[in-house]
Order: sequence, then C-alpha cells, then structure tokens
Amino acid sequence: MAEVPGSSGSLTPDDLGVSLDAGAAVRARATPLPSANAAHHKSVRFGTHEPALLTLTRRCILPFVVVLIFASCVLIAGEPLSVQFWAVALIAFLVSALILSPPLGYEPDSAAAYISRPASRMLLEWFCVAMVMLFISMAFALAHPYPRVILTWLLVTPLALLLADSLSAQLAQRLAGGRSAAQRYVIIGANEVGIELARRIKQSQSGGKFFGFLDFRSASRLPDGAHKPVAANCSTRDLADFVRQHSITRVYLALPISTTPRIDELIKELRDTTASVYFAPNIFAFDLMQARCVDISGMPVLSICDSPFHGTSAIWKRTFDVVLALIVLLLGWPAFVILGLAIKLTSPGPVLFKQRRYGLNGEEILIYKFRTMTVCEDGAIVTQAVERDHRVTWLGGFLRRSSFDELPQILNVLEGKMSFVGPRPHAVAHNEEYRKLISGYMVRHKVRPGITGWAQVNGFRGETRTVEKMQRRVQYDLEYLKNWSLGLDLKIVLKTALIVLKDKNAY
Repeated sequence: MAEVPGSSGSLTPDDLGVSLDAGAAVRARATPLPSANAAHHKSVRFGTHEPALLTLTRRCILPFVVVLIFASCVLIAGEPLSVQFWAVALIAFLVSALILSPPLGYEPDSAAAYISRPASRMLLEWFCVAMVMLFISMAFALAHPYPRVILTWLLVTPLALLLADSLSAQLAQRLAGGRSAAQRYVIIGANEVGIELARRIKQSQSGGKFFGFLDFRSASRLPDGAHKPVAANCSTRDLADFVRQHSITRVYLALPISTTPRIDELIKELRDTTASVYFAPNIFAFDLMQARCVDISGMPVLSICDSPFHGTSAIWKRTFDVVLALIVLLLGWPAFVILGLAIKLTSPGPVLFKQRRYGLNGEEILIYKFRTMTVCEDGAIVTQAVERDHRVTWLGGFLRRSSFDELPQILNVLEGKMSFVGPRPHAVAHNEEYRKLISGYMVRHKVRPGITGWAQVNGFRGETRTVEKMQRRVQYDLEYLKNWSLGLDLKIVLKTALIVLKDKNAY
C-alpha cells in the first residue's frame, strides 16, 4: 500500500497496487437470499476474536495455580497425592474456573504496562472459592486427611494468585504474538472512533499488521490525528479490491450510523473477500452513563444511559445496604430511643417527620427523619432550611449538624426504598423546580436515593442557595453513577463519618 502521510492524498489504482479493471472483471455479485435484511429470526452472540490458546490460558492459569499450591502444600507436609487429593484438586480447579476472573490484559504503551485488577477483588473472589471448597470438603469428608494442609493452602494461595495474575499478562502476550502477527487489518473511517479503535487494537493481544485508514471522504475533510497511512476518496469497489489483493484478514468499520446505505453496499462488496468484518458504532458521541452491551435473546442492544445496579452489582449493593443497616440498628437502638424521648419532651409534635421525596425511577416515597423543626412542610412549596432558621428547635439544631436526624432513614433502607449511599433525595417541590432548570437532573433517580452521597462528602451538603450549587451537586451525583463500585460506597461511608461532626454546611 502506498502510504499517504497524515490525512492527505486519495486512493488511486497505484495506491491500491491493483488494476480496477482487473478487479471488476473477477468480481462476482452473489444473489442475496430472500429476506436477507430482515431482523426476524436473526441473532448475535457475544464472544472474542483472541486465539483459542490464549483464551484457554487466560481461563486456566489461575485455577492451575490454585491446584499447584495445593499439591505443594500436600507434598511439603509429607502427605501422598492420594485419590482424595485428586478429588479435592479437581473440585478446586472447577470452582476456581467458575469464580476467579481471568487476567485482564497488557498495554504495551502505558506507564504501568500490566492492566491490574484491584487486590481486594482478587481476595474477595478467593474468599468465595475458599467458602465453597470448605463446604464441599466438609460435606463429603474430602479434607479429612489434610486438615492443616487445607488451612495453609487457604492462606498461601491468595499471594500466589496475585503474583500469577501480574505475570500472566506477559505469558498471554507471548502466546498471542504468533497469531496476532499473522493478522492484517485496515480501519475504514479515519475519524475519532477509528483513531481510538486503532489505539486499542494495538494495546490488545489481537493486533497484527496495520495497513492504515481508508475513508470515503476527501483528504481535506480528514482529521489530523490519524498518524498512520490514510487513503481518501475511496469507493466501495476500491476498498474491496484493496482487501482482496493485500490478503487483509480483518476489516473494521468505524463509520457513522448515518451512512447505513454505504455500509450495506460495502459489506456486500466485502462478501467477495475472506476478511472478517467488524462494525464499531460511535456510541462515544453520547454522554454515556453505565454503557454496556446487553443480549436480549440474541439481539445486541447498546445501553447508553442505564443504572449501574443490574445482576451481581445489584446483589452486592443490596447486601451492603442491608448488612450495614442491621449493624447500625442493632448497635444504635438505645440512641434511637433516647433521641425520640428528647424530641417528644422538648417540643410539641411527632417524633418522626415524614416527607414525600422522589425515589427509584422517580416514584414518590415517604422518607423518615427525626423532627427538627416546629413545622412539618410537605406541600407544593417547601422552604429549605437556612442558617439560624427560626423554625429549627434547639435540639433540632444539634440533630441537623450531627446528621442524627437522618438515622430513621435506616428504616427506609430496610424497606428497600433507599440506600446507604446514593444521590440525596430532595423534596418533591424542589425536584419539580430543578428538573426544569438542570439538564440530567432526573437521571440521578435511576438508583435508590441515599442517606449520604458523593456530593455530600465533597462539600455539597445542606442548603443550595443557587441553581449553580444545585447543578454542581447533580454533577457529583452523576459522577457517582458513572463510576460506582462497592469500594466507592465504603469510601463515602467512611468520609461521611469523618466529616459529619465538623461540617458547617448543615444547619
């Protein structure tokens, strides 16, 4: 391929290295099958194009380490590798293969070449493996000959797994090297998506020889970021001829969805080649919120704006909430009783204040708080508390500054209407006001509201006097949704405990 530096030049027969007339002479157009474009009965499977040996290695290397450490512990203890050992080893391998996540990968251009996973995740996964193994071993008396060996194995294996996980990337890269070198690929579409795709392919173990970008547009319309060879003014026939004559094995389409007719024409031309064709839609043009690819009975659906709490993430989140709520309730019930009596004795009115707020999916919920004011506003107009607010009782001032007034919301957590960590719920009247002024305001209701949140531990707790302050709070809430993890929830809870008594924004 004749390289056209940067984004200049156009694709000519000389650039292609083929005769367009000759290419046209050998081109055969296949008759499309009936209903070829119909979506009915078609399905898409999720998979990978990494080499089979690499997939096998990634899936088996950590389970193999688990069995190897077990065998080493048995031999060091002077025990024979009996039938019971092999039974435990087989079960350990299968359980580890199901639970332990395979190594992630390798980035040759990054400062830290290895894409490491958090050690906490590895330890949590190994804890699950250990619990399953202990249950099976005790239930079937498989560990009877190895009581001390099992204990040593359970303690030593996590360290071995962390070491193996850090070394496996280099091994995977070597295994993928030979297969990747045989791959020859081009990217059709010298745009932002195409450039980013080229970078990520280079970082993966499925790269190969890159022949450059091809594009339908003129050279003057191409971006400057494409450092690889770029050929412009291509036609679909030119592209198919180039792929065929240069034995390209993979063609990546990084074209806008708006060019569907041209994409369809190009795919038909590429059917006269042996290249694998991949389509990379430009979903990065949108403001992504927990983007993922979802399989609906064989139909791939791209999630652009979604809740982070699906599948196992929802289970971990709910478990975290229930366990923490029960701990606080069991340890703090005397404080609940004392505060309730104090509120009743110091001012007229109910102990608990109930107010309508928006919960999950924007549905109205009633949240509970210790009453801190002489009024219980819950109408179309709700005035936010301000500094030295005359409505706040003397005990209520202490409760609001210490956030003890929020404690009854633990009952909301146990009801499943709230979470310990999440965007703080606002009064319905405030919601109806701000949803019209702040873009994305209602997206924060894609999860359960929280007793505390990312905005609150970053200084946006209490009164929001201006729309700008509320907008900043919403930005933190959306950032939390985009980056949620169980570790982030724990971090927010700990930061809340540290700052709650000295925060000047609560009154």
